[in-house]
Parts: sequence; structure tokens; C-alpha cells
Amino acid sequence: MKTASNTSVRLLRLQQVIGPEGPIPVSRATWWRGIKDGRFPRPVHIGQRLRVWRESEILALINPDVKE
Repeated sequence: MKTASNTSVRLLRLQQVIGPEGPIPVSRATWWRGIKDGRFPRPVHIGQRLRVWRESEILALINPDVKE
């Protein structure tokens, strides 16, 4: 039986990803349009109204040359 590794996945809320506080300076409308177009990663649905993004996907978007 395999056991889960000790690596954890950090999840980011939308306000941690976009806007003046986040690493990607785009508006909400531009962000959602980019998801629809395939330019930005799709969210993970945590609940009926809660969407989050994997930190590793956001970091890969910012620095495409960096491998995990």
C-alpha cells in the first residue's frame, strides 16, 4: 500500500492571485476571460461558491522557465 507523500499543496484565493495585492496585475474580468480562453489556470472548486488556485500553477504562470 502506498502512503501519501509529505508534500502539501498550497491553495490561493482570487485576491491573493490578482490585482494590486497579488502577483498578476489584471482585473477580475480579465482573469476570468483568460481562464475561459485557456491563458490562465482553471480554479479548484472547494465549495459551492469558493474557487481557489494551486500555488504551483500560479508560480508556473509567472515563471514558465522554472521546473517543479
